[in-house]
Amino acid sequence: MVIDMKSRRTPLEVDVEKYEEGKGLEDGFELWADVVTKGWIVTDNLIKIKRDNGSIVCPYIVHRRGRTFISEGDYIIMEPDGTKHVCGEDKINIRFEKCE
Repeated sequence: MVIDMKSRRTPLEVDVEKYEEGKGLEDGFELWADVVTKGWIVTDNLIKIKRDNGSIVCPYIVHRRGRTFISEGDYIIMEPDGTKHVCGEDKINIRFEKCE
């Protein structure tokens, strides 16, 4: 169904948390070498974590469109149904406001 009108997104309370390693906010990790060689994304600001074995990995979340890799300063948005999104630090205060 195509809606042919201006629309406003329905309000939805979500949990918003700035990404930090060790909080378990990511769904997985991809080897940095694979991200660079297999991906079609800009890799300049992606978070890179060095493992004890020397490998470098990048955290990501999974959603219906696939994977989104997490960049420096990103926030993870978690909807009540478990859906996750990534939102950049430059957009978080424009798109989300604190609930009272």
